[in-house]
Parts: sequence; structure tokens; C-alpha cells
Amino acid sequence: MRILQVLPALHSGGVERGTIEFARELVARGHDSWVMSSGGRLSENLAATGSRHIRFPVHRKSLRSLLAVRALRRQLIELAPDVVHVRSRVPAWMVYLALRPLPANQRPAVVSTFHGLYSTNAYSAIMGRADRVIAISRCVRDYILSNYPKVPEERITVVPRGVDTRAFHGGMRAGPDWIEALCAAHPGLDPTLPWIMMPGRLSRWKGQATFIRLIAGLRARGVPCQGLIVGEAEAGKEAYAKELQQQVAREQLQASVFFLGHRSDMATLYATCQLVCNLSSRPEPFGRTVIEALACGTPVLAWDQGGPAESLRDCLPEGLVMPGDEVALLATAQRLLSDRSLEFQLPDCYTLGAQADATLAVYEQALADRG
Repeated sequence: MRILQVLPALHSGGVERGTIEFARELVARGHDSWVMSSGGRLSENLAATGSRHIRFPVHRKSLRSLLAVRALRRQLIELAPDVVHVRSRVPAWMVYLALRPLPANQRPAVVSTFHGLYSTNAYSAIMGRADRVIAISRCVRDYILSNYPKVPEERITVVPRGVDTRAFHGGMRAGPDWIEALCAAHPGLDPTLPWIMMPGRLSRWKGQATFIRLIAGLRARGVPCQGLIVGEAEAGKEAYAKELQQQVAREQLQASVFFLGHRSDMATLYATCQLVCNLSSRPEPFGRTVIEALACGTPVLAWDQGGPAESLRDCLPEGLVMPGDEVALLATAQRLLSDRSLEFQLPDCYTLGAQADATLAVYEQALADRG
């Protein structure tokens, strides 16, 4: 099949990285893989996967995007994909408007993925107009059914995100040169101490402030550890990053909490840390960092809500804590750090291979629906 994935940009994030990994898997299975976005640093990775990138402005939440619909229609006619997979609302609207004037027998099958618990309005409802709809977790499927009654249940398929176990696995080991370079870039990092990681973009609801309080609590209990906050602030969110740095200073944690920024060596980081945290204050639709850490053999601490709780419940329920209970969070973190008898294995349903199998089956269903 010729498959075109469409998303706003390829800067960073779980959706973006997942798109590139899935594109690589499509090529490995003999499909013709294309990705359309407005660009970004990760777009360079596509060439290495054997996929091709089309740079197109499918990212603007503006009426100006309507001016590009005709040009998008020409692109789609020229490319002639079998399946167009839309991964966000603006691209979904643009693809819908571009394809609408075409005869039915000239349109590709359209598949959408609900990557989020979108607001319930006409703008978001476009994600349910595709021939087939993918929900990235059971909680997302239930959200669709509750909030988008026009989407028939039989058109929704739950396909959990999958981790590439060739890149994220329990055999990962950090070499001495890697550790030396990391510590040189962040003076004060001590590789002899347990490292606890908080991955994710710097955003108020992602829970970095809670993570800093967790590190402070562990240090107050005499637990030797250092906290690594991995991720960068989105444009316009720089003030929050400064707030976090001020919080670290108030708590006198300059020698215990480090901001690593954007990293491209996440698998090595996961494998090197003793604990990974997912502490979003509101339910996340999935939580890719959870399965990546678990695949590397590192336990995860998370609030018992949303998609992260689903995957952790299937693998390491000991890491779940009642949302907002920071006393229990501290006790659970201490227990996970000290318990050397923990045994867990990531279920196959959370691997990239399983995700690719299930997604390709959805594509085939969508094509069969179109005859």
C-alpha cells in the first residue's frame, strides 16, 4: 500500500516519534511510506527510515489554512495514496475539505487516530468522520463513545501505542564515555547515586512541580537520589521553565535536580535511571514514556488515571498511586527504589510490531469499506 501519514509538525513529542517509528516499520514490511507535515528537526530522521517527507503547512489553527486546501488537493491527486492517516485536527479538516469534491472512486481511504481526549465541539468532531477511527487506549475509546455519539462503535479500534523493542530493551547499557559526557554537560550529576527521571515537555499539567517536591521529600527522608527533568518548554511556555528553576532554588535542590532539556538518547537514559515518573495532573490518553521505560526494564511511578495507568496496570501495578496523594507517592517511590525483587515484562500488545499489525488491519478494513 501507499500510505500517507499527516500531522502538524515533526519537532518532538510522542506522536511525532511514533509516526517516524511506524513509518520505518511500514517500509520494512514493503509498503510505500510518506509523511506530510510543516517540518521540524525530526523530519531528517524520515530519510533514514526509507520514508519520504512532504513539507506542507498543515499546522496552522487559522482560517489561512483554508487557502492551502486546493494545493493540498493537487498534492493528494498527484501522490494517489491508498490510505491517508490523519493524526491531528487541523490536518484532518484540511484533508477532508481537499478530498470532498473528488468522486468517491478517486478518494483514498481515510483513517484517523485520536491521540488525545479532545474538546467536544464541531472542530474536534472531524476526527470521527474518517472511514475508520483508531483509539490509542481503552480510556480514549470510552471517551469517544461518551462524547461523540455519531461515531459508531464498530468503526473504532483500540490500538495501543507500541515501543520499538529493537531500540528500547532491557539489554541497554550506558557506556563510560556516555556517562562522562552527560555529567560533564551537567556538573553535579553523580553516577553513583540513583537517578529518577521525569520525561516530557515542560508544561504545567505535566507534573514537573510535583516531581521536584517528590525529590525534596526523598532527600528529606535520607534517600540518596538525583532527579532528571528531561524535556523542553514549548514556545510561549518559557515562564513555566523559569518557575521550575526557582522552585529548585527555593528547595535548595540545585545539587539534586537537573534540567537536561531535549534528548535524542532516551533509551540509554531510561536504562540508566532507577525510576521513571509520569505525574500528569489530568488523565493522559496514553503515556508513551511509560512503555518505553518498562521496555528498558526500568520501573515506573504514575498516578492511577488515564492511559498511563492502563499500560502500567498490565505490567507493573505496584507503581500506581491514587491521583494527588503525594504522601503515598513518596512512599511508593521509596519502595520501588529499594525493592530489588521487582519483576515485570512489557506485554506484546505494547510493541511496535503489534501496533503495526493492528494498524495495517485497520487500513485493510477501511479499504474494504470503500470496495
